[in-house]
Amino acid sequence: MQDIDAVLLTHGHLDHTGRVPLLVKFGYNGPIYSTTETLELAQIILQDSARLQVGDAMRKNRKLLKKGEPPFEALYTTEHVEFMRELTRPIKLNTPVTVAEGITATWIEAGHMLGSGSIKLEVTEKGKKKTIIFSGDLGPITLPLLKPFEHFNKADLVFLESTYGDRDHKPYDQTLEEFEAIIKDAYATGGKMLVPTFAIGRAQQIIYHLADLFHSGKIPKFPVYLDSPMALSAFNVYRNHQDLLDEEFHALKRKGVFPLDTQYFIPSQTADSSKALNNIKGPCMILAGAGMCNGGRILHHLRHNLSNPNTHVLIVGFQSYGSIGRRLVEKAQKISIFGEEKIVRAHVHTLNGFSAHAGQTELLKWFSYLAPAKPKVVITHGEDVPRKALAACIKKQYKINATTPKIGDVIEL
Repeated sequence: MQDIDAVLLTHGHLDHTGRVPLLVKFGYNGPIYSTTETLELAQIILQDSARLQVGDAMRKNRKLLKKGEPPFEALYTTEHVEFMRELTRPIKLNTPVTVAEGITATWIEAGHMLGSGSIKLEVTEKGKKKTIIFSGDLGPITLPLLKPFEHFNKADLVFLESTYGDRDHKPYDQTLEEFEAIIKDAYATGGKMLVPTFAIGRAQQIIYHLADLFHSGKIPKFPVYLDSPMALSAFNVYRNHQDLLDEEFHALKRKGVFPLDTQYFIPSQTADSSKALNNIKGPCMILAGAGMCNGGRILHHLRHNLSNPNTHVLIVGFQSYGSIGRRLVEKAQKISIFGEEKIVRAHVHTLNGFSAHAGQTELLKWFSYLAPAKPKVVITHGEDVPRKALAACIKKQYKINATTPKIGDVIEL
């Protein structure tokens, strides 16, 4: 750990922060830099992750104890996350910060989640100065609540995300029309609408649109249950940092619609209140984690409702390979949940237009400002197909041979 001078975070999602408490566990006690909002949201996410790690370890150890085998150790605990808080150093966007000897970092808006940023490192070594840029996760320009991504203009080396490097999303206005039509259909048949929801970002986005649709009278009002303690905590962070939200949010607020207010949803904080939703009749909507259906309360709601033909499942985000969410997107006829096989009779709708990730065209637009300098390009954060597709586009449009490294590869500038 002595070799690490500083940790820089682009944003708070678990796939970008999940190993930081592990660094702390093994002795890291240097600074952790990011925006205030990222640090606040990361605490919510990592505390939840730590509780799950400890819970998993306890369950495994009960079995190991019976077998006389050595205990299993959790990756990290809530104490490691708490100590991480003491190491954090909040930064402001567009303000250079010296993070190590010879290295200055600057964050700009990435438009992916509250507080997310792209990072520019200006590195001076042996009298030479180089610029390295990390895109972080970039959001689509049409994403509500958040301001659109900003861009840098010059670099020697660029690390570019590629989650949707092989395709664009459906236009946002069409996605909203489809969302509205699904709701009207479900309302007419008294169906339940289940939305596997990423607690930070997607939950607030869906509630935002529901508030707007309710206020305009485009859809009739019905109960909306936010069954996610993490999402409820995140709402408080959004309320405390409204200065980072976009003009459309503030315009809606001026009309008397505050889409972060509980008048538009019913909080479900406890496990008992979540279980009680099984007895609720439709029409209603339940937003619950996890967003990829790989755990969390949504699995219980799917278990109770997937076989009901009046149920509508709305997939509103990226589903990783092997997840239950991915199987639903691929129209699997049967799904195993908690070892119980359920026939899928529910209507499954994929609304990728709600994604918080930029599509291929927007990724290329962000990169276009850097392309004239002919930087080295490293494509990251994507499955092999989208990574290779984005690399091919960059080669075709800008005559730059981007690399798609594997785990363990070393990048030299």
